[in-house]
Amino acid sequence: MRALKVAVIVMGVMIVLGVAGLGYALTRVVFGPPPPLAAALLDEPAGTRIVSIAAMPDRLAIQLSGGGPDRVVVIDLRTGRPIARAGLVR
Repeated sequence: MRALKVAVIVMGVMIVLGVAGLGYALTRVVFGPPPPLAAALLDEPAGTRIVSIAAMPDRLAIQLSGGGPDRVVVIDLRTGRPIARAGLVR
């Protein structure tokens, strides 16, 4: 009978610790820091400069001038790759 009581107490403690660990892991996933952003490499000609940047939740729009006509490049923040380019006409 004594061994049964000890087994029940040990299993109860293990259940409580398991639930606490699961709760901790879920809060780390939900409220933890976002994953690091991918580095973006813009293949632009020499003399290009950044005029302005507009941030969206999952994209970054960068207005560039110099090194050719003015243009806007849209970058996907998850992959770090340009997903759209648009030339600007004055």
